[in-house]
Amino acid sequence: MNILILGGTAEARDLADRLVALGHDVTTSLAGRTQAPLMPQGAVRVGGFGGVAGLAAALRAGAADWLVDATHPYAGQISFNAVAAARETGVPLLRILRPAWTPPDGANWIHVETAAEAAAALPTGARVLLTTGHTGLPQFLERDDCQFIVRLIETPALAIPPHARLLQSRPPYGLADEIALMDGERITHLVTKNSGGGQTAAKLDAAMRLGVKVIMIARTAYGPAFEVDSVNAAVGRLSAAG
Repeated sequence: MNILILGGTAEARDLADRLVALGHDVTTSLAGRTQAPLMPQGAVRVGGFGGVAGLAAALRAGAADWLVDATHPYAGQISFNAVAAARETGVPLLRILRPAWTPPDGANWIHVETAAEAAAALPTGARVLLTTGHTGLPQFLERDDCQFIVRLIETPALAIPPHARLLQSRPPYGLADEIALMDGERITHLVTKNSGGGQTAAKLDAAMRLGVKVIMIARTAYGPAFEVDSVNAAVGRLSAAG
């Protein structure tokens, strides 16, 4: 089968590698925002499609049998575009969506819908570990009555103000390191998105142990697709269809 994967995650790389090994023609599309990304097996394209029309044209040009959305759960517009392009072309859409994190008993979590709500929920004087990525960053940094450690993989486009410090690193993160970071920086609040998965879950365990309050930004509902929660399930679904 010809399969177009919208990638940029560990799950997307794993899926592409496994599908290529099974003999499928696989192209993985990367947004191009990450420098020196880890490359999957198969063909790779880098850059946007130009909206729904461009993605639909790529599906038709590649005679795609399946479109797989294996982007980050908070990828945003590309996931909406995938739903619309699949509907327009008739190409079936498979979405890999990691199970969401759930608070353990005794956890101190606040659930909000948006970055703006998360920023507003921070009390004056909060010392914040911010792990929400680039989207919504200005809304947090407007809170000059708080101190921020902004953890990102890539350097942001905007300047980091004096009440914040940029920490560039790439997951996975271990529990001991997360505890050391939060304890050393006297973090009072962790602001994060409900990405799910194991690569960044240690921060939640560290917050629980240290009594750090978690402000969790909810996921967006993207629309209809064949949805699975793992690469194994995705391979099974595609194999059954082929």
